[in-house]
Amino acid sequence: MENIRLGAVEVRRVVEWEGEIAPARGIVPSPPELWRDNASLLVPDHWRPEPDQYHGAVQTWVLRSEGKVILVDTGVGNGRERPQIPLFDHLRTGFLDRLAAVGVQPEDVDLVVNTHIHYDHVGWNTRWDDGWVPTFPNATYLIPRADQHYFDPRNEHLRPSPKTAYDQVRRQGSHLVYGDSVAPVLHRATLWEDGYRIDRNLLLEPAPGHTPGSSVLRLDSEGDRAVFAGDLLHSPVQILAPEHNSCFCENPAQAATTRRRVLERAADERELVIPAHFAGPGAAEITRDGAGFAVKAWA
Repeated sequence: MENIRLGAVEVRRVVEWEGEIAPARGIVPSPPELWRDNASLLVPDHWRPEPDQYHGAVQTWVLRSEGKVILVDTGVGNGRERPQIPLFDHLRTGFLDRLAAVGVQPEDVDLVVNTHIHYDHVGWNTRWDDGWVPTFPNATYLIPRADQHYFDPRNEHLRPSPKTAYDQVRRQGSHLVYGDSVAPVLHRATLWEDGYRIDRNLLLEPAPGHTPGSSVLRLDSEGDRAVFAGDLLHSPVQILAPEHNSCFCENPAQAATTRRRVLERAADERELVIPAHFAGPGAAEITRDGAGFAVKAWA
């Protein structure tokens, strides 16, 4: 799905990075038969069975609505220290050139939506210019207040104590993310809670669990509906069996409850589901299927 119109809203995708990240069931812990029995759905865009690797994308959705240019999530960014995931440590991509290729220069952006504060959703909030500065100088950054509060290093006491060495590295990484990609844009940010109406077509709603402030962006325009689901879904296996969380969920029980609620509405109201990290078509129409859901069609 590189370019689609939903009602009065134009949606385009700009991919920062795509490839294999880690063992599939390391990203979404779940029974091996769930993957094996649904290989026709998963291979090759979401799972590479040999050698059992999760395949995904880091991408930004570019929306044009009511005369505004809106970015949904901003990827990893260039030159970041990311000890928690060496694959993206000091990443270098041509993301801004790809953004320009779809007709968007940094100064053209009116709004940046961070569905939540994880390293692969806020990276291009900033760029390096003798210090980290906003990449999009004219934009308002929409950041969930709950996430800003939770990830601010001054509120370290709110987070669970690290149980493993990896948890400690992850904690260190989140401090770096906040310092280089969140704090430098706070003077341009709107910290929202409970919901935020962008325009007649677009509404931000809380979807907590993956992080305390995780959100979804709902599109409702001229009879077309979609939900930009952020990290509620990392793989289609979570559509089939929504009880399975990703390994990155801060509150697994809450994340599973939220995922099911969002999928139920999407199936019942025919919302196109647009997760943050699906490669391939990138978006799906879903339907109810027993206790879970099924992919009716790819966008």
